[in-house]
Amino acid sequence: MKKIYFTLLIIGQCVFAQNKTEQDTTKFQELENVFITANRTATLRKETPVTISKLTAKTINEAKATAVYEIINKTPGVLMVNLGNEQHMMSIRQPMTTNAYYLYLEDGLPIRPMGIFNHNALLEINQFNLQSIEVVKGPVSSLYGPEAVGGTINLISIKPPVDPEFKFGVQADNYGYRRFQAAGGATIGKVGFHVAGISSLQENGWMTYSDYNKDNLNARIDYNISPSTRLISNTMYGKYYSDMSGSVNEEAFNNRTYKSTTDFTYRKSDALRTRLTLEHDWNSNSSSYITGYLRDNKLGQNPSYGIKWSPTVNPTTAKGEVNSNNFKSYGAIGQHTQQFNFLNTKLVSGALYDYSPVTYWSYVIDLKANLNPGEAGKQTVNSYEIIAERPESKLADYSADIYNYAEYAQLSFSLFENLVLTFGSRYDNMKVNYENALDKSTGSKVYDKITHKAGANYNPFEFAGFYGNYSQGFAPPGITSIFRAKPGTGGSTGVPAEFYYNLKPADFDNYEIGGWVSFFQNKLNFDYALYYMEGKNELLSIKLADNSTDYRSAGETRHKGIEFGASYRPSKQLNIRLGGTYAQHTYIDFKLSDKPSDPVQNLNGKEMPAAPRWSGNSEVSYYPEWLPNLRTSIEWQLVGSYYQDQINTVKYDGYNLFNARIGYQWRKIEIYGNVMNLTDKLYAYNVSRTNVTNAQPTYTAAAPRTFVFGIQYNFSLKNKY
Repeated sequence: MKKIYFTLLIIGQCVFAQNKTEQDTTKFQELENVFITANRTATLRKETPVTISKLTAKTINEAKATAVYEIINKTPGVLMVNLGNEQHMMSIRQPMTTNAYYLYLEDGLPIRPMGIFNHNALLEINQFNLQSIEVVKGPVSSLYGPEAVGGTINLISIKPPVDPEFKFGVQADNYGYRRFQAAGGATIGKVGFHVAGISSLQENGWMTYSDYNKDNLNARIDYNISPSTRLISNTMYGKYYSDMSGSVNEEAFNNRTYKSTTDFTYRKSDALRTRLTLEHDWNSNSSSYITGYLRDNKLGQNPSYGIKWSPTVNPTTAKGEVNSNNFKSYGAIGQHTQQFNFLNTKLVSGALYDYSPVTYWSYVIDLKANLNPGEAGKQTVNSYEIIAERPESKLADYSADIYNYAEYAQLSFSLFENLVLTFGSRYDNMKVNYENALDKSTGSKVYDKITHKAGANYNPFEFAGFYGNYSQGFAPPGITSIFRAKPGTGGSTGVPAEFYYNLKPADFDNYEIGGWVSFFQNKLNFDYALYYMEGKNELLSIKLADNSTDYRSAGETRHKGIEFGASYRPSKQLNIRLGGTYAQHTYIDFKLSDKPSDPVQNLNGKEMPAAPRWSGNSEVSYYPEWLPNLRTSIEWQLVGSYYQDQINTVKYDGYNLFNARIGYQWRKIEIYGNVMNLTDKLYAYNVSRTNVTNAQPTYTAAAPRTFVFGIQYNFSLKNKY
């Protein structure tokens, strides 16, 4: 058995203590912590043969995050990459990537349907509505379906409180960010409710052209029909608009010249998600639920990453694009859980149906490139200007109806007291009926797969346990990739558009073992996991010389590493947490080019780019007894060196980063401050370059030292936060 949550839960044991008595009771007592995500039902950690972590409400409250990556990065083996204004990439048992190998859940339901992955999906999350976050590392496709490959993140919302509660606050930093937030709820008779809203605004930041605003509202109503039957509704609505400042060149980065090359790129999102769940407990060993849901998303952008510019062909001109991706989803999921007395057996089974119509279009915009001085062929762009929009010059224009159907089952049982065996299987079928306006084609594509998992937990001692598992992952290509014109075709090229109709689904086989050990009455804890994952037909993007993207299915990739966490709590005043991972991500069979003139024909044996071998997050927290309601912490974020390109010519050195946090609760008022990038480190969230000779790197610059301040009022009839 493995207790990765030790690494996380110790962080937040004393936050917001109201008095000495309460602080004395805030001890680490999470040995039997309950998780939902790993088995789709409440399960003890010692019965879960996967690597799973839990970030509690106290951890979330202590972080006082402006963006959710500040919380999720506290998980060992997880690197959520900030791209600015809550945009992000992810790295869990994968390089830092935007690929569809992560599944993001909201109370157990995917935020996006299969086939419409968006790496920025978590920017729609309301941080003020989070009760906890559960992170599963490695494939859980047998329970949650495709895209649950590198990891699964389940954001669990706050339930209605028994007694009336209300809180509101403001948060701001020294670079023009401010956020207003409020939440409240109560239970009256059989009905409980909770409502949470935030409004964030960024103006005149450290990077030019980097404003954004975000408004989110979440509402949950629970109706307890009877002691055994519950009706739960949950609705979110969010609007988001952000300038896209993009990356900077090497000279600008080193000089801290944080100037965007554009003043017209943007990303916007309107999102509505609503669901209604009926739960029923048939008896103490049997329960069921059925959920009906609706999603309605409108996504539009003029992306900075979509600008195509070649320093050698015509350096004073460039191309950009405007695109729109809109979809709705209508679906239902039902599940039954049955426990048996024989061998402590538990069976979880369910089915899902999802219908998601989607439309997508993208067209070319002509740009003027204003150059910085430099040698021909090595110049960089100072700024871009829009010359003309070309709605008639399409890069993509399609509509599709996506039908997802799935059935799953998982069986766990104990052969003897200290051994739990788990077996699971799932069948997924995704059918896409499409109409591609660019090549005037219509048709259907079907991606289906049966995925399995098998695992065991062995807990021979009170202070130690072990687990092992084999699991499969499955990820069909996103339809945006399939129906996008290949580089050099379509648009204004004069060449008929060609598409990626032959992209194959990616398959993964994951093997892992892990364990935990606890000493000194749970004051010292250590956990670990070793994994080996093989990928076949993994969808990879090739960054071409003009910054355009080509898609390929790699023949085979390999991902292996060790994840570890340690925590030490010698007293109520001090918590020490250490967490990290060492990993290698390698191309095994990946043909890059068929051209004899290209210096590199394949990438076999080379490391994947944007794949640091070392990464980690550690923290020391101090809660002084001489001032009971004070909390302080210092956090260390480590990202090791990694290759910038696929042909392994140049590395980025990575970075060490420190953050400090302090907060004090006086009666119902909480005052806090965070210092992000405490030492004012010059670093980049991501650095990349193309595979051509003398390619220029692009830097996604990170913020300089930032001071965050906030005040919050917390009210409860219990007079207790």
